[in-house]
Amino acid sequence: MKKILMVAAVAAMTASLFTGCKKKAATESVSADWKPNGTVTMIVAYKAGSGTDNTARVLTSYAEKYVGQTLVIDNKEGGSGSIGWTALAKAKPDGLTLGFINLPTFCSNIIDHLGSYTVESIEPIANHVVETSVVLVSAKSKFNTLQELVDYARANPGTLKASTNGNKASNHIGAQLLAHSANFEYTAIPYGGTADQLLALRQDEVDFSVAKVADFTAFASEVKVLGTYDSKRLAEYPDAPTLGELGFYPYWYGSARCIVAPAGTPKPIIDFYANAFKQAMEDPEYIAASEKAHMTTEYKSPEDTGDLINQQYNFCTNTLTEIFN
Repeated sequence: MKKILMVAAVAAMTASLFTGCKKKAATESVSADWKPNGTVTMIVAYKAGSGTDNTARVLTSYAEKYVGQTLVIDNKEGGSGSIGWTALAKAKPDGLTLGFINLPTFCSNIIDHLGSYTVESIEPIANHVVETSVVLVSAKSKFNTLQELVDYARANPGTLKASTNGNKASNHIGAQLLAHSANFEYTAIPYGGTADQLLALRQDEVDFSVAKVADFTAFASEVKVLGTYDSKRLAEYPDAPTLGELGFYPYWYGSARCIVAPAGTPKPIIDFYANAFKQAMEDPEYIAASEKAHMTTEYKSPEDTGDLINQQYNFCTNTLTEIFN
């Protein structure tokens, strides 16, 4: 199983440095056999049609039978995810409002003081997917290899433009990891989210982007994958080299999407949803649908999801200063 965001490569990335996912339990009593008694709202902090929205809708459509209630996606886009995550943090911890957070963006937003939430504002339930980042250009681009793009960028400092899903959001971090390790300068153009970022790429407003495979499956013929952030080539794109093969960033990098509840949500509620979503992710029909959507499901327990969030917070704390300066 992949170590999210090169845990082994960042010496300071330890759970002892940050214990934000240990939160005070709600004072009200909740029975051990708790179940939701109405429609459950699941906040997605990006627009409908985005990669996060698409993967969330695949999961919720199969999870309803295990939850026993209707699951409604509520798209609250803006602020690189901070608007939706702030709303999630302020929601009543009664088990009727949950949400998806994107890592590392959730953590980098905290460091950049976007929104009014912190890691302590949420209660981890489960990890849903893990996605590897890739370097993309438009299908019409003059660049056919990553080395061609890098060589041009080195010869023309600051000329190339890259669309991102927000300042210091996950795909911006990916672009910086490439530029920092390949020693070139470029201009980052932030958009409202991944969907807008990739639309800009396809409309030739920018020269390259970093995104995840599930983000562009609906229009894969309109882009070219030039490189991947992994220790081995992706099965879907065997001709695209890893960045490490070219002497650039040698570790896995990508995004994780976790299901969380507002802080203070009682443990029986957390346990109910962790079990329900685990069953959904193991459902053969869900597995077939997720494979069709090129989603890499990786369930994690509430405890392991909390550790993952802490690791990613420390990754952002230690890495952003280095690659953005």
